[in-house]
Amino acid sequence: MTSAAAQSPSVPPSPVPATVADIMQRSMTTVDQYDHVAAAAYLMKHAATSALMVVDTRTGQTVGIITERDVADAVADGKDVNAARVHAAMTTRRSGIDATTSIGDAAKIMTSGHSRHLPVVGPDGLLGVVDINDVCRALIGADVG
Repeated sequence: MTSAAAQSPSVPPSPVPATVADIMQRSMTTVDQYDHVAAAAYLMKHAATSALMVVDTRTGQTVGIITERDVADAVADGKDVNAARVHAAMTTRRSGIDATTSIGDAAKIMTSGHSRHLPVVGPDGLLGVVDINDVCRALIGADVG
């Protein structure tokens, strides 16, 4: 008698992504640092994202990130999101992670820094962003949309 495992064809497992370059989101919704926090919240909702990269439109440089948590903190602090500017609520990061950073190292950085989003940078600037969901999917090997 043959076992069920012997009868079913062998399906190779999906390759596990090795670096954040394999899982990062390359297309990012951005917001100007002088826009209102309410505009950032609107963009997040309609782009179905939990963070926006903040740019200085005069220079084209990325200056930070604004997340759902930043918006919630502004509301909890009693700020009027229709008057408060993104630059006053955003999180500034001195640097991002390199595209060659391993998924495991990204998870460690996120855990130690209590962050859910990490900008991915290269020699020419911002390449993309990786979020905690991307990292978790890669680490557990889930094919979840």
